[in-house]
Amino acid sequence: MLALCLFSFASTAQKEVYLFSYFVDNGQDGLHLAYSTNGLTWTPLNDGNSYLEPTIGKDKLMRDPFILHGKDGLFHMVWTSGWWDRIIGYASSPDLINWSEQKGIPVMEHEPTAKNSWAPEMAYDQASGEFIIFWATTIPERHSDVASSEREKGLNHRMYCTKTTDFKTFSPTEMFFNPDFSVIDANILPKNNQFYMFLKNENPNPPEKNIRISVSDKASRPYPVKVSEPVTGKYWAEGPTALEVGDFVYVYFDKYTEHKYGAVRSKNMVDWEDVSDLVSFPKGVRHGAAFKVTEDVFLKLTKKQPVVD
Repeated sequence: MLALCLFSFASTAQKEVYLFSYFVDNGQDGLHLAYSTNGLTWTPLNDGNSYLEPTIGKDKLMRDPFILHGKDGLFHMVWTSGWWDRIIGYASSPDLINWSEQKGIPVMEHEPTAKNSWAPEMAYDQASGEFIIFWATTIPERHSDVASSEREKGLNHRMYCTKTTDFKTFSPTEMFFNPDFSVIDANILPKNNQFYMFLKNENPNPPEKNIRISVSDKASRPYPVKVSEPVTGKYWAEGPTALEVGDFVYVYFDKYTEHKYGAVRSKNMVDWEDVSDLVSFPKGVRHGAAFKVTEDVFLKLTKKQPVVD
């Protein structure tokens, strides 16, 4: 099956292929990758096996893996290292096969009451030459209250960030996005000289659990706290990730209570069509991130196995 897909990919002279980084189960076995040539059908790579096992954090998990290809030629990855860590995971790779030593970035260690550091992602600020790393954290009694639920008692998230040019030194952690609702799972798409931030309204009571948008002229913010109406439907959705495919922008998301993936798409970034019935993802896929790679990177991925110490 893979050989046929490779032939089709090469025969169309397509120069890019779409990849999807994700985790399965609780994230204990690490990084998984899938690919697509049309943005609709996603096929697991490496026979569905992990490319990198987690080694850091209290729980040694690799949840919500996000990968960004830098101008330095490296693929930079950040992830949630544990449910209640005040660090986030980081590693880099030239080819998505061979990975650097994993390290924990102590993004919230200076906040002794911080509960977590969830779902980190990145954007590149062309103007400053900096990578912006952002994630969700709850710090008790720090923000305006939201009506809670028994299951999510005490969780009231806001988005924080740090900046770096080399992933060795990092700016002091600061507030990134502070709306009047609990927010997690931000993802930023640069398009038409603007930056579209897709995010989850996490309010539990009454439950929102939907994806909304805030738009800024700068990668680094400000992003208006008055956000769009939901672009997702009457189901619960999280982990949005945006990808341009032809004339469309697709936003994929985890329908986590239904244990499957969904998607919406738009040509104008205003009108969104639910195409959940058109997309197909690997079994067990959870909170992933979509990105593009060159044909050369993709072909190397299909021919080589991960390096195991």
